[in-house]
Amino acid sequence: MITKRIRAVLAAVVLIATIAPACQAQYTTDWLANTFGTIAAHVGNGARSMWVAPEGVIYTSSLWDESEGGVALYRNGQSVGSMGLHNDFQGSAITGNATSIFVALQFGRKDGSGRVGRYNRTSQTRDLVIPVSATTTEARADVVTGLATSGSLLYASDFPGNRVRVFSTDGVWQRDINVSGPGALAVDGAGNIWVAQKSAGTILEFNPAGSPLNTIQMSAASRPSALYFDATTGQLMAGDEGPDMNIKIYSILGGPTQVGTFGIQGGYLDTTAGIKGQIGDKRFTRVAGIGKDAAGNLYVLNNPWGGTWDLGRNGNTDIHAYDSAGNLRWKLQALNFEGNAAPDPGTDGAYFYGGFNVYTGTAGGTFVANTVDPFDYPSDPRIDINDGQRGQHFAQIATVGANRILVAAGQNPGIFHFFHFNAANGYIAIPDASLPGAAFNTTAQVTDGFCLDSNGNIWAGLDRTNHIYYYPLTGFDANGKPTWGAAVKYPTPRSIRPMTRIIYLADSDTMILAQGIVGSADWTSIGARVEVYHGWRAGNHTSPNPVINITSPNAKSITAAGNYLFVGYVHTVPNIDAFNLNTGSLDITLINTNPARVDVGNDVDSVYGLRSYLRSTGEYVITKDNYKGSSIVVYRWTPGAVGAVARVTAASD
Repeated sequence: MITKRIRAVLAAVVLIATIAPACQAQYTTDWLANTFGTIAAHVGNGARSMWVAPEGVIYTSSLWDESEGGVALYRNGQSVGSMGLHNDFQGSAITGNATSIFVALQFGRKDGSGRVGRYNRTSQTRDLVIPVSATTTEARADVVTGLATSGSLLYASDFPGNRVRVFSTDGVWQRDINVSGPGALAVDGAGNIWVAQKSAGTILEFNPAGSPLNTIQMSAASRPSALYFDATTGQLMAGDEGPDMNIKIYSILGGPTQVGTFGIQGGYLDTTAGIKGQIGDKRFTRVAGIGKDAAGNLYVLNNPWGGTWDLGRNGNTDIHAYDSAGNLRWKLQALNFEGNAAPDPGTDGAYFYGGFNVYTGTAGGTFVANTVDPFDYPSDPRIDINDGQRGQHFAQIATVGANRILVAAGQNPGIFHFFHFNAANGYIAIPDASLPGAAFNTTAQVTDGFCLDSNGNIWAGLDRTNHIYYYPLTGFDANGKPTWGAAVKYPTPRSIRPMTRIIYLADSDTMILAQGIVGSADWTSIGARVEVYHGWRAGNHTSPNPVINITSPNAKSITAAGNYLFVGYVHTVPNIDAFNLNTGSLDITLINTNPARVDVGNDVDSVYGLRSYLRSTGEYVITKDNYKGSSIVVYRWTPGAVGAVARVTAASD
């Protein structure tokens, strides 16, 4: 006999099911790669230089920040606004004084690279433009590479002009100091100017009149990338982005003498206190900025290796704050812009691999490692200054036995770069080959779809061939380097031409092919038709079942795992649709379960912006590129969870 209480509980369950659809209760929304999950609070993208005001306000400059001004402001571990437009600044240099910020302007805009903008710190508006360099020919290079102020004077490094230029803070030229390849600048208490020559490993000192004084000759491999004079201690601090990856401290009284360091020697590449590639509180990557506030707190801006959107050599924001004793207080990180993070099968989806970085955790997650080693692998395509892919932040990953394969590519790629890992190199991704390329005996770009399957095999739709090329993994050498066999060609089914995406699920021998927009020259878009072939390797190349009809417009990125195909859209909505691979039905639409906690972005503006994985627990993990929030959205969905919860609740009551 059903009691009144049980009847009431059952009625409540029915009511909940009616007013709260399953799609809202079966999954959670989370994020990675940014300290904060909302647009209002998020850490800005790609900070490349930093100045710290005495009261502890941090100013950073970025080449491009999609959602706010390119000069971002932080205080006490929180975002406190921004200045300028998102594309006003070059990011290469910034400094300030009590009233103003001085910052290098971006190449290609009407003000041009080689000019410095002065911004009022109170109104946050630009009130002066100062021409620094006469160059008009630089491309993919910084022109103004250092800025510093002292009293009423502004100092600016004109890198192509081989000079440090001295202006009044009102922009009136005073004099030039001839210096070959000048970079970071600092002015000490006596008004002497210290100039880093990064490529030479030297720091030069000049008196206020511009006459040379002392020279700090660092090791041949050192690369001084940031300077800061500490007026309290009378010491000069120099960030070294050479193999030491630390901050060197010099006493300058009576001639410069190194008196200490800050940070672990070797930084994130050190193997004595961590795994190679592993970041940590003092395991720095590139030190791009150093500053202190009046309370003695130290701030270090790191710039993890890997290309950003339009400048293929610099990475993302990573600010560490330390107290006067050197203890870590907090971190601010934006470790992704236009990119994804692929759940790692080797950790059952607990870790995530981007094109450059490794993450884990929830609510912003933990920055685990940077996978680039520019010293052992200087030809890594991910740090190629001429990379035309706008930053290879998009990853696919496979774990085969004890071996892991990483593929990195750009936003809308026709080229894919392959990497492997081994114990000696830890988290460092070792470059192998590229597709197209000699290793795959082709020069045709991949415009009709690409897939690295879970067994390490490669599936590629080569441009204008109307064929699917299957490159079987043949094994690994003693160092973990993979090799692939000659291509096996499959004709592209006529019913899916023009084909634009390929996904192969090796565990179930399921091939998923997506059609492009018929008659369109845009091969990066997806049309309405997706064909699912069960038993592809077994010989089924002609009978798709089901055929999925995408009714929403502007499909851009697809991914699949287990029993589901996930579809993301561009220029429309941030939602992700999940289609059943057996029935073809739309089973759920993933929206934002908690907008106050995490922003999910506008759309998926990238070919491979979605990744997915089915964990051993039955939970699907789906990641999505969020270029607006410089983060990675993470959906976690367990199908059928609502029904299970309802049954347990009713029974227990």
